[in-house]
Amino acid sequence: MLKSEILNAPLLGALATCGHTDTVVIADCGLPIPEGPVVIDLALVQGLPSFEQVLDVLARNMVIEHSTLAAEAKDGPVLQLCTSRGLEPGFISHEELKAELPADQDHHPHRRIDPPMPT
Repeated sequence: MLKSEILNAPLLGALATCGHTDTVVIADCGLPIPEGPVVIDLALVQGLPSFEQVLDVLARNMVIEHSTLAAEAKDGPVLQLCTSRGLEPGFISHEELKAELPADQDHHPHRRIDPPMPT
């Protein structure tokens, strides 16, 4: 049995299968996801859980080797949240992110975790 503060079984299961090259995407429900990637919707109501809450729980429960933000977040609160936690994200456009998402499930699975994004 794993020890974890995470109570959401699908989230815990998805994180348990992550390897060094896997990608976890924290996104709002507007990000289009192709068939295949595991999607775990955490949203209860608008704003809950917050991006900050999800990021903090993930950071305490997994090793974040690299972080990437949408270029549109370059001067916003998401960047501030990441850098205040020691992350130094790179940036790609939403279009580049969407193009990367249909990766081969056997080699680079993606997991999208859906909290509402801060405004």
